[in-house]
Amino acid sequence: MKDPANRDIAGLAGLQALCFIILTQLEPRFLVIHLYQLIPYIAMLLFLAYRRERWAYMLGPLVSVAWLFLAFTAGLFESAIVHFRTLGNFPVAANVVAVLAVTTAVIAVVLTLRCRVHWVREFGGKGLARTPFLVSFLLVAGYYGILLHWFWEMIPNA
Repeated sequence: MKDPANRDIAGLAGLQALCFIILTQLEPRFLVIHLYQLIPYIAMLLFLAYRRERWAYMLGPLVSVAWLFLAFTAGLFESAIVHFRTLGNFPVAANVVAVLAVTTAVIAVVLTLRCRVHWVREFGGKGLARTPFLVSFLLVAGYYGILLHWFWEMIPNA
């Protein structure tokens, strides 16, 4: 990373990717899903490495907000809170998954805020937001559409 100003974004994207890698070990049933979740964070790291900051700064909040919305609507955070209240009643792996769920949520919020700060500081008022926003929005919508489809297919028909 040549620009020290991007280290926070790169660190957060890397940390989020690490959480999903750890989840592949804890939830092998969802291996493909968790590996798929790495894609936008690796893309952000590549954008930053190739000095395409405006794309990384636009992708980060969109992916994070979409992840938070899906995790909230799926009850992931509610389940994590239940685990925290009764840590002794669940296996260690389930408790670690709960900690990682909360960790990914915190990272998503911080990543969203930091990307917005960087965007305003570097690109605010220059009229450079329309194309990156539209392209990033379409990519994130398609990305999460595929993720939801895969997840839905994993649920057995009862």
